[in-house]
Amino acid sequence: MARAEQIGSLLFCPICGTLLDLPKDSEMTITCDQCGHDEPASSYENIKIRTQTHPDAFPSALRQKRKTQTKSHEGADLGTFESNEKCPVCGHLGAYGKDRQMRSADEGSTVFYACAADNRHTWRQNN
Repeated sequence: MARAEQIGSLLFCPICGTLLDLPKDSEMTITCDQCGHDEPASSYENIKIRTQTHPDAFPSALRQKRKTQTKSHEGADLGTFESNEKCPVCGHLGAYGKDRQMRSADEGSTVFYACAADNRHTWRQNN
């Protein structure tokens, strides 16, 4: 007798390839909706189910506020400290930065970055 094919935590009918349902309580077999193949419910034993959600799957206004905003300036003040931030334009690993409290005191500061490479691209990030 052919056994169900397992891919990850999913079981597929060995006859027609249809995704098999999870067994209901006290069901001994799972019947394929497409071809009628009976699969033992024990095929689901010891299968670990793992789910993962992509960070952009559920957009929110709060998450949008944390995103980096970019802007270019000529001759701008480079900053008061050096960091290992990656430039979103050229990918250079290194930037000058400075902190400013732009919002109320109980909220995080805004960090302004300037790329340490020749392009001097600037961007900011709200903490």
